[in-house]
Amino acid sequence: MLDFFTIFSKGGIVLFYFQSTNGMFLSTVNELIRSVLLEEKGGKQMFQDKNLQLQYKLDNEFDLVFVVGYQKFLQLNYVDKFLTEIQLRFRDEFKNELQAGNYGEYKRFEECYKEVLRQVEEQTRAEGPKAMKTFQESQKSQKTVASLVEKKGGADRKDKGKASKADTKSNDAKTIEASELTPEDSPKAVGAKSDDEIQKNREKLFGKRANGPTSPKAKPKNEKKTKQSRQWEQGGTYKDARSLDFSKKDGAGPMVPVNGATDGEMDLVGRLRGELPDMDEGDENEYGEDDDSEVEEEDKTSQKPANGTAATSKRGFGGMFNIFKGLVGTRTITKDQLGLIVDKMRVLLIEKNVAAEIADKLCVSVAEKLEGKALGTFEGVNSVVRNALEDALTKILTPKKPVNVLRDALASKKNRQPFVVTFCGVNGVGKSTNLAKIAFWFLENDLRVLIAACDTFRAGAVEQLRTHRTRLNNMYPGENPDIPKVFLYEKGYGKDAAGIAMEAIQYARDNKFDVVLVDTAGRMQDNEPLMRALAKLIKVNQPDMVLFVGEALVGNEAVDQVVKFNQALADFSQAENPRIIDGIVLTKFDTIDDKVGAAVSMAYTTGQPIVFVGTGQTYTDLKNLNTKAVVNALMK
Repeated sequence: MLDFFTIFSKGGIVLFYFQSTNGMFLSTVNELIRSVLLEEKGGKQMFQDKNLQLQYKLDNEFDLVFVVGYQKFLQLNYVDKFLTEIQLRFRDEFKNELQAGNYGEYKRFEECYKEVLRQVEEQTRAEGPKAMKTFQESQKSQKTVASLVEKKGGADRKDKGKASKADTKSNDAKTIEASELTPEDSPKAVGAKSDDEIQKNREKLFGKRANGPTSPKAKPKNEKKTKQSRQWEQGGTYKDARSLDFSKKDGAGPMVPVNGATDGEMDLVGRLRGELPDMDEGDENEYGEDDDSEVEEEDKTSQKPANGTAATSKRGFGGMFNIFKGLVGTRTITKDQLGLIVDKMRVLLIEKNVAAEIADKLCVSVAEKLEGKALGTFEGVNSVVRNALEDALTKILTPKKPVNVLRDALASKKNRQPFVVTFCGVNGVGKSTNLAKIAFWFLENDLRVLIAACDTFRAGAVEQLRTHRTRLNNMYPGENPDIPKVFLYEKGYGKDAAGIAMEAIQYARDNKFDVVLVDTAGRMQDNEPLMRALAKLIKVNQPDMVLFVGEALVGNEAVDQVVKFNQALADFSQAENPRIIDGIVLTKFDTIDDKVGAAVSMAYTTGQPIVFVGTGQTYTDLKNLNTKAVVNALMK
């Protein structure tokens, strides 16, 4: 039994609503719109909220959404069939009003709704219970290792191109004599090989015949080697000391004072005052930005007829969207046409380091938006697909609400309370390093920083923070040496991290520090004792912001890390409203070129913004995420 059914436009106008039970379902539908439709998470067309199960269907021709709600413990097999049938009946009955854009009263559709629901329920009862799916039909079978292996489509295209060049050779070059075949190249062995290996063997053979026989190289005469005596002295010799001395002899290099900053460190002071720069500042094309002229040229090329002699554009979107140039002029995009794009989009997103599961959901969501969409006279599927994918990626990477860490820190300073930020993540992602970068940024904006050394497990963690504290204090010497700009609160190793953080926050409050940065130990997401300790630290101290530090190098692992960290914080906090991850710090972004898919995977999974991006190894290599640059890099 259905609790409610509604039809509304994508602009938010409710066309029809029917409710069969008592209850308020407005908040549930709003949550569906906010969490699924606006976040490009519409792959399964299902959504659960408390005790309700919602299913929906999109009508892209008239921009309508059909939503059904029922109790989630019910197993209703006819909902999909009902949504399809009710969509067709509503379109047929109100086609003229919808085409004219007349969003008026559709109250008379209630009788049709009851009739369709009755027919579908009777037909389902007559068909009997639905048969259970086999393993091959389930979604789990599609997530095998073979489905994640990247098919080298580019290599196939290259091999085909080489094959076409090889076909233009003379007939003598094409013929392979049986006497020249090796045992591996016998007809039986060749038949077992793939086409790629056969083509490569042919090219090698053609190259050998074209170059002709090569004369053997003259072997050098064997020279008698004399045995060298080994030196067993541990102290080494003067010659060894000279070979290992890399210091400059002319004295022109920068002097490193014992109590002070180097010239290179002092050059960094003053570069990060105010808001952080975007990661592509100074070079728009660094992360895949494209000139507007190229975009216009691509659009013009896609608008030419497929049977014409249109010149190819110089970009071509990496071959992804070229498959749609023959579809220009089609009035509506059908499901059959979209079947080709889903597979192609998925492979290329995975190539850009997007997690396979996220790529699947994103492709299905985009395909659902495009199915049935009407095209203009001079509008090609190329530009429509590109714009739809760009919009979906932009929505995922755009924060739901504005995030301004500096503003929040200054507001806490005004209220005479320290602004507390906790860093968490797996081992080796750069938590301490990026904590030091963020501390430098706060110092640039005249805020005193206290670093809480709560990594009491890893050897050398406290010493690493001591080094950063010393360097930062040398770069920002205060007027009073007894009142440093950066203070490290440490209690050594083996202590309770939650207790150290609580003491550090109280110390910062008593000594008028503006910001507290809590460094935690790296831990794997499956380590339950360490995850319980992290949840305890966050619950006891209630920081203003919890940041997850993740590498930009990871692919599928990013989803597993973020999901399990969030789940552990929620399960082990034992609070009614547990604190989970508030934002993401993406590190090592300078090492990935255009493979920026980890940003999409983490933002899609958590729904939280990417607050900071680490782009290098100095204190100034901290930037904001530029959504447009990341999207262009993915589309390149």
